[in-house]
Amino acid sequence: MYRILSLVLLTIVGLSGMPSHAETKVESSIEAPAEFGELSSLQNSITQDVQRLKQTKGELTSFTEYRIKKNAQQLHLKLKELMDETPLNIELLRPLVKEHLDFINQVDSYYANEIKQLKSKLGKDSDAMIMMQLSLTERERDEQLEAKLDTLEWAKKLTIDTGDQAELLSQTLVKRADELNSLVQYTQEKLQNAVDEASLAGSDVTSEQTLLVTQLNERLAQSSSSLAVAISLLDAVGQDTAELKQTLFSTSGDITQDVLNIDVASSLIEQWFSAAKTQAIDNGPGVIFKLFIFVLILFIANLAGKLAQKIVKKTVSNSKLQFSLLLQEFFISLSGKAVFTLGVLIALSQLGIELGPLLAGFGVAGVIIGFALQDTLSNFASGMMILIYRPYDVGDLINAAGVTGKVSHMSLVSTTIKTLDNQRLIIPNNKIWGDTINNITVEHQRRVDMTFGIGYSDDIEKAERVMNAILQEHPKVLKNPEPIVKLHTLGESSVDFVVRPWARPEDYWDVYWDVTRTVKMRFDEENISIPFPQRDVHIYQN
Repeated sequence: MYRILSLVLLTIVGLSGMPSHAETKVESSIEAPAEFGELSSLQNSITQDVQRLKQTKGELTSFTEYRIKKNAQQLHLKLKELMDETPLNIELLRPLVKEHLDFINQVDSYYANEIKQLKSKLGKDSDAMIMMQLSLTERERDEQLEAKLDTLEWAKKLTIDTGDQAELLSQTLVKRADELNSLVQYTQEKLQNAVDEASLAGSDVTSEQTLLVTQLNERLAQSSSSLAVAISLLDAVGQDTAELKQTLFSTSGDITQDVLNIDVASSLIEQWFSAAKTQAIDNGPGVIFKLFIFVLILFIANLAGKLAQKIVKKTVSNSKLQFSLLLQEFFISLSGKAVFTLGVLIALSQLGIELGPLLAGFGVAGVIIGFALQDTLSNFASGMMILIYRPYDVGDLINAAGVTGKVSHMSLVSTTIKTLDNQRLIIPNNKIWGDTINNITVEHQRRVDMTFGIGYSDDIEKAERVMNAILQEHPKVLKNPEPIVKLHTLGESSVDFVVRPWARPEDYWDVYWDVTRTVKMRFDEENISIPFPQRDVHIYQN
């Protein structure tokens, strides 16, 4: 009953604390304006509702609670409006504010005693229930202290003699803020310990551990909220709150305008510098030594990677397996990167990083990346197949994926081809491997196919002798296999010969162009015609 009644009294006193209509008449004979009549009416209504609650032994009905809160809010707003008016009706406001202040002092004493009693019960009864009641009471007292500070300001404005109440309030706020400051720090430490224990338990964490973390979180939030109220009240009475704001900032982590305060900022910087200095003194030599070992291992790994590349290059170039240049480059690059990666892992282990979870994380990331980069992995697989089966090599002239050119470079995902007109094309490996690959220069000999025609009236044997002589005289035409000159077809306008000399792949076009030019010139010298298409037209006349 007393707990519920105290909640009602806080609502009445914290927001208004107005005297009854009869008391107002006794202390002032001045005729009150209509606003004061409304205040008295509201106060009488609230007093009657409180009496009703006493008679029902604290069985608070929702309707009665609604009436009290509504009337108290209206009373507070009207009183504040009257205090903001100029000029003030001092004679009528003075007794109201004085009575209000007396009532607030009584309720404040009640809350102070109740908080003290609740704290004494901690560890004896259900801590969860007591902490809930304590948090609720602390929140109510925060509102009560704010109302008391406002009322003292009103009393000062109305020249009411409050004695040492302002100084007592200041002392109360300082003492309360100091207790809240210690409580916040203590709760924060207990919360950190509870979180660490729950983290160590992992999947075996108990419901009690989880509940403890939740309760400590709620207690820290409530204590921080009360500390914030205490800081704002201390600022209002001109007290130094730099240290308190530092505690509040370290708890909440919120950057507010208080951080811009020089005292708060300097205190925080000093604390961080002190912590950094302590860490540097305690752990500095060990950390520096580990960093030195880390850098040294990376340096050695880099040298070892280059040495591995040289060894592998010498091995694959002199191997009897006759690796292609593409495969040689692949093994050389892979060896260097593998050695350096191993060195990085060893260096990370020296810093205290667990390699097991790290490698497991890489495995999971590899699966995710594999799904995301399916096309790239397809190119990678095609590149591996090209390296294994070696359909072409660096320097080969190929026709693949609709492109003709010389292979200048290849990686595991793409092949770089330089076309005959000196364009550089980068083609994905899966397009090359999935298409027909024509390696033009893979063989050491290449046949040059040409066709020449003579007229029907020309000497066939003479033409054959001329063309054979041309092929035998050309320095780039191979003697073995022997070139072929044969009568091939009897065309509509010419007698056609096939001329098929052999040449090295790099001499193909030189032979083709030189022989074509020489045939034309020799045919002209030997009076051998090269006919153009002809049609015989016969005209019949009746």
